[in-house]
Amino acid sequence: MTTTSATLTFGTVTVTRAVESVGSVGMTPEQFFPGTDPSAWEDHEALLRPHHLESDGDTVLGSTARVAFQSWVFRSAGKVILFETAIGDDKDRPDVPGWSHLKTGFLDRLAAVGILPEDIDIVINSHLHADHIGWNTRLVDGAWVPTFPNARYLMPQDDLDFWNPERGSETIMGPGAHIAWADSIQPVLDAGQMTAWRGTYRIDENLALEAAPGHTPGSAIMRVKSGDAEALFIGDTIHSPGQVHDHGISSCFCEDPTTAEATRIRVFGEAADKGLLVFPSHTPGHGGFTVTRDGGGFAFAKWAPLDAI
Repeated sequence: MTTTSATLTFGTVTVTRAVESVGSVGMTPEQFFPGTDPSAWEDHEALLRPHHLESDGDTVLGSTARVAFQSWVFRSAGKVILFETAIGDDKDRPDVPGWSHLKTGFLDRLAAVGILPEDIDIVINSHLHADHIGWNTRLVDGAWVPTFPNARYLMPQDDLDFWNPERGSETIMGPGAHIAWADSIQPVLDAGQMTAWRGTYRIDENLALEAAPGHTPGSAIMRVKSGDAEALFIGDTIHSPGQVHDHGISSCFCEDPTTAEATRIRVFGEAADKGLLVFPSHTPGHGGFTVTRDGGGFAFAKWAPLDAI
């Protein structure tokens, strides 16, 4: 593996980080991860500061969690692939006012790393929460249209079934999820640019999607494997490095915490045994890290060689 400040190379695959925004979620660790042991955060303060907690809190439990909203651009087998599309601009998000009617300049940051919307061949949503599908579309002359006109959008079938407003699924996310469907999923369906998948999906000889349920029914991870180089981009399997040390911790946004924990154990187990870097979708700082086994659980090992944000 080689690296520049924002780009990693795994064999023949390059991966570039493109950040939409970084900041506080406005919740303390106990609010973001309800019912968890305070020591899970207090014992690992050095790991969490300064990039994963807002630094103005006097104590860990009095601070708020800090996350990134970001995408990863893969260049693999002659294609350009965008993993995650963050919150998006101009979206109405009444349940989360801080996500409403944004003007982030995200497309300018993609352009700064040499990517224009028409260059993207494949878009991947690890799951269909609003903060992972926002840039699927953009507002043009009052209508939502696919941001990436030449792209095939890969979406997990189990999430499509769950979030479709016509299904009437009960979700902890509330009615805002239906608004996100209307402005960030339905236009892609209408344009005929969506491919649904379930279980596993081979993108090319280097990249594959794998089911990783729990956070949502269709949550997925992406495996990068080129030659001897391998890494996992694990979506919302975790939202904080503190979860490495206590794999029983689930966020307040996880639909099925029991299944989410089983997914964490499986992902961390493989990563520890093979020494793989893992990249959660919301990790600020250095973006990813390795883990080791620690008794019956896991421990943080080291950060990825990317500049911290």
